[in-house]
Order: sequence, then structure tokens, then C-alpha cells
Amino acid sequence: SLGDIPILINTSFNLRGEPIVESPIDALICFFNCEMDYLLLENFLIAKQDNNVIPKAFLQKNSYELD
Repeated sequence: SLGDIPILINTSFNLRGEPIVESPIDALICFFNCEMDYLLLENFLIAKQDNNVIPKAFLQKNSYELD
């Protein structure tokens, strides 16, 4: 490999049963409602452990209908 940096690339960025992420707000909503640790959004690296309080506007229901 070229480098030894582990990375996961999800080609369909969304939660199961939800539409594909199409905007920065969609990305934040998805990030705060899943088990991702980090979100790289344009020039910002957002780490979940740095955010002790998740704004209510970014929280969604806990369960999703399956496809």
C-alpha cells in the first residue's frame, strides 16, 4: 500500500432507509445519527468526541424502515 493510514470510504453516504446525503446539513445529520467517529467536510475535520452536546436539530429518530 502507499500508506498505512486506515480509511473507510462509503460510496453511498446515508443511513439505511434514508435518502443519500446531498448537502453539508445532510452530512451533519447523518454523522450525528450513526457510529462514524470523524467527518471530513470541506476544510473541516469533525470528531464526535469533540462534540459533547449534539444539537437537537441534528438528531433523528432511532429506527429506520428497511428497504
